[in-house]
Amino acid sequence: MKYKMIKKRRRHAVTDYKKRIAMLMGGMARVVIRKSNRNVTMQIVAFQPTGDRVLAGINSNELAKYGWAPRSNTPTAYLTGLALAQKAKKLNVGETVIDIGIYKPGKSSIIFAAAKGAADGGLKVRNSIEFDEKRIRGAHISDYAKLIKSDNQRYSRQFSGYREGKFDVESMDSLFENAKKKIMESA
Repeated sequence: MKYKMIKKRRRHAVTDYKKRIAMLMGGMARVVIRKSNRNVTMQIVAFQPTGDRVLAGINSNELAKYGWAPRSNTPTAYLTGLALAQKAKKLNVGETVIDIGIYKPGKSSIIFAAAKGAADGGLKVRNSIEFDEKRIRGAHISDYAKLIKSDNQRYSRQFSGYREGKFDVESMDSLFENAKKKIMESA
C-alpha cells in the first residue's frame, strides 16, 4: 500500500485546493478577504501561471486617515471593502469573485460585510450579498454601549480601545457616515 502525503497547506488548514481550483477555472480576479482579531485585510488577486498577482490591497489600519478608529468589527469591514473598491476603480478591474478561504460562510459575518462594502463601492462582485444596514452602520455596537454605560467598570473594559482612539462609541452612526463620505471622495 502506497501512502499519499497530504499537501502542507491543506494539513495546516490554510488552503482548500478544491475551492481554489474552482475559482481559478472561472478566470476572474478574486477579492480575497481575511480577518484576524486585530484587523481586516482585503486584496484583489489575479491568477497568473507563474503565481498570483496582487492588483490592489488594503488593511483596516488604513482607515485611521478617514477618521475611523476601530480595526476589526462589522462597520470596519464594510469601510475596508469600500476603500478597496475605490482603489480598484483606478485599475479598471472587471468582474470579481469572493475568496473567503477556509472561513465557513455565515450570515452577518465580518467577511460578508467587507464584500458588501466592496460591492457598494462599485466593484463588480459576482456573488449576491444581502446585509442588515443597521448592523453595517454599527447600531448594534452603539446600542450595546448605551445599555451597559451605567456599569462603568464593564463599559471601560469593553470599550477601552475605542477610548484610547478617542472614538465615541455611542455616536458610531454619524462617525461611520463621515468616514464613508471621506472614502467615497478619495476616489
